Amino acid sequence: MILYSPDNSALMEIQSLERSGDELVIKGKVFGTMPITARLKPEQARKGLKLLRPRLVLFLLSMLFRRSADGGR
Repeated sequence: MILYSPDNSALMEIQSLERSGDELVIKGKVFGTMPITARLKPEQARKGLKLLRPRLVLFLLSMLFRRSADGGR
């Protein structure tokens, strides 16, 4: 999975999601070259869920069935 910056360049490539105890470990590369390992703690995941509103949840679910404007890049 690749996250893009506003100028459409690759910002972060997520290579794996793993569980480590009660934390989620996200491994990937930033700017295509710099390896990164990030940890998401349960209390931070709960804070993240508070950012989700019903309309945003529906949009996220519908994204799974949409085509990219740039042809699936």
